[in-house]
Amino acid sequence: MRVREVEELSGRSGTTRFVLRDDEDNEYTTFRERIGREAMRFRGKRAHIQFHEEERRGFRNVYLDAIAPAPEPASESERPREAQPADESAWDTAVEAAPWIIGTREPQEAVPPEELYERLHPFKELVADDIRRAGSDDDEPDRS
Repeated sequence: MRVREVEELSGRSGTTRFVLRDDEDNEYTTFRERIGREAMRFRGKRAHIQFHEEERRGFRNVYLDAIAPAPEPASESERPREAQPADESAWDTAVEAAPWIIGTREPQEAVPPEELYERLHPFKELVADDIRRAGSDDDEPDRS
């Protein structure tokens, strides 16, 4: 998990409470100053946490018991992927579709680069526009 923020809050009775929020908006609370101060060191970083949950007066409380550095992902495939830009994804798609756009999987002779570009570029633009439109529609309700 990634620690987004840690707040230090003072209660009316003089107690100090630390509230850790992760990048998915989950909250973990601790009244232990040592754990709270340690959590502050992980702002914006990956961390491994231990916690427990309790039901009190109809509320679910999640208490932070420990925090430590998260092990680094061993390989690229385990690392979280950032969104690939629309143009880059569109070029990947155009290159994969090239045999169908050109009209043959195994051309008799090499296609000149300029001709290949002229044939793939319009398709790439359509795909990139579609990706961008789909990305902007994620925030809007489906109207179909």
